[in-house]
Amino acid sequence: MRSPVGWLSLALCLHGLKSDLIFRIPRPFSVFSNYSCIFPFVYDDIVYYSCVSVRSDYAWCSIDEMFQGRWRYCTAKDPPSCTFPFLYRNKYFFKCTKEGYVLSRSWCSLTRDYNKDGKWKQCSPYQ
Repeated sequence: MRSPVGWLSLALCLHGLKSDLIFRIPRPFSVFSNYSCIFPFVYDDIVYYSCVSVRSDYAWCSIDEMFQGRWRYCTAKDPPSCTFPFLYRNKYFFKCTKEGYVLSRSWCSLTRDYNKDGKWKQCSPYQ
């Protein structure tokens, strides 16, 4: 592309693409950022117990139990809550436990029956 006409055509093409892309990029925060995440929530017939990055570069959550297009980006304040009591290996736990965790750290279930669902999170060191 040695001629100025070629460069001008390329510049106009890129400018047209750039302005088109600006309107397609989502805003950094969803319009529902003042709403709380709902856990668990259902998206595409899958139950999620924490923030996800499905079809996104950033973690997000639904603000409805059944995803209806209303969502928000997650923050450090959005971890899912432990569910107490929960069943693990035929025993009920009423607080975080170290039982069964090879790193000797405390954990909890995100559902009433860990044996059935297998959903868990690591607990805070202060729990």
